[in-house]
Amino acid sequence: MTIYSAECTSTPHTRFSPSDKMTKYNDTGIVTESISVNSQDGISPVHREDNILLQKLGYKSQFKREFSLLETISFSMAIMAASCGVTTGYSYPLLSGGHFAMVWAWPIACAFVMCVAASMAELASSMPTSAGLYYFSAKMASKERSALASWITGWSNITGQVTLICSIDFSCTELITTAIAMSTDGAVVLGSGATFGILMAIHLTQAIFCSAGTRILARTTVVTMVLILTTSIGATIALLVCSGDQRASSVDAWTKFENNTGWSNNVWAFILAFTSPMWSLTGYDSAAHIAEETAGAARAAPIAILVGVLGTEILGWLYYIGASYATNSVPDILQSKLALPLGQVFLNVMGKKGALTLWCSIIVLQYLCGCSQAVDASRVIFAFSRDNALPGSRWWKRINHTTGSPVNAVWFAMVLSAICGTLVFSTAAFNSLASASVIGLYISYVTPIYCRVTWGKEKLQPGPFNLGWWSFPIGWIGISWVAFMVVMLLFPYTQTANVQTMNYSIVIVMAVFIFAGGSWIFSARHWFTGPVPNIDRQSDSSSYSEKHNTESNSPRI
Repeated sequence: MTIYSAECTSTPHTRFSPSDKMTKYNDTGIVTESISVNSQDGISPVHREDNILLQKLGYKSQFKREFSLLETISFSMAIMAASCGVTTGYSYPLLSGGHFAMVWAWPIACAFVMCVAASMAELASSMPTSAGLYYFSAKMASKERSALASWITGWSNITGQVTLICSIDFSCTELITTAIAMSTDGAVVLGSGATFGILMAIHLTQAIFCSAGTRILARTTVVTMVLILTTSIGATIALLVCSGDQRASSVDAWTKFENNTGWSNNVWAFILAFTSPMWSLTGYDSAAHIAEETAGAARAAPIAILVGVLGTEILGWLYYIGASYATNSVPDILQSKLALPLGQVFLNVMGKKGALTLWCSIIVLQYLCGCSQAVDASRVIFAFSRDNALPGSRWWKRINHTTGSPVNAVWFAMVLSAICGTLVFSTAAFNSLASASVIGLYISYVTPIYCRVTWGKEKLQPGPFNLGWWSFPIGWIGISWVAFMVVMLLFPYTQTANVQTMNYSIVIVMAVFIFAGGSWIFSARHWFTGPVPNIDRQSDSSSYSEKHNTESNSPRI
């Protein structure tokens, strides 16, 4: 095992100085190599500190650090996009309890999700690298289980990342088809062929956009956050104000329970409504995956995770409260022929013109949400390939010297997502993608947390954000919640499931796990050792980021 440490000649008021050195030790404690960190003239102290910390983790900085704290928070919120999550996920609580589920399923799930987010933020603060979750698992697990924990986490995360792109983009497609049906009073209803064409067009244009440089992507996230705030707040106010006499009473809006799932047990029916917040509150690990592109990553990444999740939870709950008041009759909305039933609520409350104006804003936001998720997935693929863990890793870990981004990884992620998109011809199979993405991502979220609270109790080197003693009870609460949710998300939405209503997420998830498990048993366990340091393979002076970080030589907040 190779261990890196820093020899700091800095004053007590700074963490590092330009003359710091990275020293490499072997298992016996003997110095095997001393790596000097050059002065990096023209690079801000924050960027220099980030690069040295990254070297301590074993990696050479290869990106421009273009994401400020605000942009990192925006990126985290962009993938969750409260107004999009509620608009497309409204059907889950509508079926699973009506008004009561709309108002109460969201905050209950949010409380437990925050435990997962807090535990992840602690790890991201300690180890700010694009490798993210699978790196955390490797470092927190025992020596014997380190490689396997890293392998499981990496493949789970990639499964969730790719299927989440597809489910987000399909939701964008449904928003578009719903808008067409709304504008034509139901005269034009697109079939699966046209829907598939729109989905592929979204994938293609997103792949082109996400191949751009980091600076463009960073600026776009701020625009996305503005859209999130305006659409979420605007929709909430519009639903409450414009519903007028059609508004449900407060008693009904907060307490009326209507089970339309087909399950006879009302408690279980209500639990199924957790699908909406669990699907919406995914992707906040994105702040960890862009850590190597973020200024002051050890501080910015945990802040972005916590603020992003909390902000999405608050906006989403307010939106659901507005939707509950605006839903005058649950049975009537369930009879709507629109692909997304909240569109019918918009029409009833705001009329065609007002509904389409707000609806089209949400379409634009959902498209940008998909772009952010594509960037996130590409960074995971890049990092996992940098450690030679994916087939064709030598292609996916390349950085494009024109854009300074992993363009190959972007296109690989979008091609995989497009392949998943062929499931659009089977409504039941495609709806299972949402569950599959949540299962894959949350398994990757809690695996490093489990390693942290078991084998890694004394291993964590605290970063600027640290839970202290609370990391253990909070971690176990998050783990227990995810274990319960994974089981729940495998169930169909009706008790009498058939080919059309079956939940096929188990098929999608197991297909990946069988492939990843088989690869581990027959091959990877012989050569995969977890994260592979790359600072020995490049000279310090050849770093792409050090050549280009001078373009932004001061951190932006």
